[in-house]
Amino acid sequence: MTPYSPPLRDLRFVLEELLEHGSLSLPGFEEIGPELVDAVLEEAGRLAGDVWAPLNAVGDRQGCRRREDGGVTLPEGFAEAYRAYAEGGWNGIGVAAAHGGQGLPETVASAVQEMLHGANMALGLCPMLTAGAIEALARHGSEAQQARYLPPLVEGRWTGTMNLTEPQAGSDLSQVRTLAVPLDDATGRYRLKGQKIFITWGEHEAAENILHLVLARTPDAPEGNKGISLFLVPKYLVEEDGSLGARNDVTCTGLEHKLGIHGSPTCSLSFGEGRGEVRDEGEGAIGYLVGELGRGLNHMFTMMNEARHKVGIEGIGVAERACQQARGYALERVQGRRDGAPCAIAEHLDVKRMLLSMRARTDALRALALTCAAQMDRARHADDEAERQAAQARVEVLIPVVKAFSTDQAVEIASLGVQVHGGMGYIEETGAAQLLRDARIAPIYEGTNGIQALDLAGRKLARDGGAALSRLADEVEATAEALAVSPELRPLGESLAGGVADLRTAMGLVLAQGADPERGADAVQAHATPFLSLTGHVLCAWQLGRSALRAEAALADGTDDADFYRAKLAAAEFGLRQWLPEGRARLAAIEAGMGGLAALNPEHL
Repeated sequence: MTPYSPPLRDLRFVLEELLEHGSLSLPGFEEIGPELVDAVLEEAGRLAGDVWAPLNAVGDRQGCRRREDGGVTLPEGFAEAYRAYAEGGWNGIGVAAAHGGQGLPETVASAVQEMLHGANMALGLCPMLTAGAIEALARHGSEAQQARYLPPLVEGRWTGTMNLTEPQAGSDLSQVRTLAVPLDDATGRYRLKGQKIFITWGEHEAAENILHLVLARTPDAPEGNKGISLFLVPKYLVEEDGSLGARNDVTCTGLEHKLGIHGSPTCSLSFGEGRGEVRDEGEGAIGYLVGELGRGLNHMFTMMNEARHKVGIEGIGVAERACQQARGYALERVQGRRDGAPCAIAEHLDVKRMLLSMRARTDALRALALTCAAQMDRARHADDEAERQAAQARVEVLIPVVKAFSTDQAVEIASLGVQVHGGMGYIEETGAAQLLRDARIAPIYEGTNGIQALDLAGRKLARDGGAALSRLADEVEATAEALAVSPELRPLGESLAGGVADLRTAMGLVLAQGADPERGADAVQAHATPFLSLTGHVLCAWQLGRSALRAEAALADGTDDADFYRAKLAAAEFGLRQWLPEGRARLAAIEAGMGGLAALNPEHL
């Protein structure tokens, strides 16, 4: 099994050469220089490679175990590895200094998160959910809640979870039934009763406390989404002085037995079973309203959008590890002959094709996700309000693409990694199979990729008539024109120009069909997934085109790192001329129409 190597050079290429450390020029980041960013990446890479990565296979083999007392035993080394992360200050690197964090740009925090997820996706899920909880409380919590709960969350001494799903309420959260009854004592406390499922890191002992952010209804709440509120339910109640008090009535009633991410405890939680230590005021877990009554889903989306971007990053981390393992195996495995002599399988052209396909996609996905993170920085910190709004519009278009396209591609990349290993990839010892199993969850949770596609085509595109995506397309066209100036890169520019033209055509079709008063909703549903795929292919091809321009310039300047830049050119050529055409084929599907779907009886299939 090839050890995980943090992709520091590739991350630096994106941050320094494609993004030109633009986030560092924003207000609030004046004292952060490239040297500090480089040092942060080096140290994070050391933690990921030396501490987290060796536990990846351990977590897969051992999994988590629920004890009779409702506690959860983690795989060997997981709690210690998490504490090393927290004690190193990593949990707060992207959190504002006002909340006790280090205040680094989102681009840097995202780069660190990619390495952690590449090292150990199951372990990386714990701080990923905590980051969302921090964002939700920072945006919607009261001053008292922020003062009490944010410092230990930011420090990583406590972790956070997101409690949405119930047995009858998956994607349709209007069906949530968990009840929150206000206590009649002017404390603002509630008693929660109900059940939640699929709660990532819902119970563990790696941290002192767990803060559950829970969607629930008050007794007089209206039906539907407008009746849902958000509540903070600690595992241990917190005293006025910040110390931990009684055990709350929150119980892990089961652990899911999953296809992958075995080291991540995915829990069923029960609120109000009478197992807590606070019983003098009635039944139920003690909780506190976050934000406004009836706006819980809106507040939770703050956490979900944070998580969706990070799930895309997570997929990229796994894809990177799959690339490394496939390359390492292909270079060592001798099989077959070339020019009459035995050779490593890396010399066979079909294996080269698979390796290059994996690398080109991973490079493109990384660049797009970090470009989105740079826009998040701009939306939060730019001086000009109009600039902040424009950046936020881009973020909202890019997040469903980063989440869905990155995770779909990560599954394909991990699958190619198994294929490169051949028969050895189908058994567990090489670790290739684990990456495929782990990656497969990412297109499902935090909103399935079909939901992400509906969000892009049915909401984000429609609400501004495609203006935000069109402005991105303008930049893609500018890159295509720049490529066309170079005789060597002109074919890449022509391919990119064709791709963005297809995207504009598809935008027009989806907008026109969505405006149909009779069949608009069905048309958008039918075409949303191919539209997101086309969008992802074009925006990733754009990043590869930008990489090719930088690589050509570096080679012309006589760089000392010529092999690195030649590899970037090879990845760009493959991506733009071999991979992009696969995405452009989605236009034909949109043009062909899917009118028969609405009339189809699933029982006839």
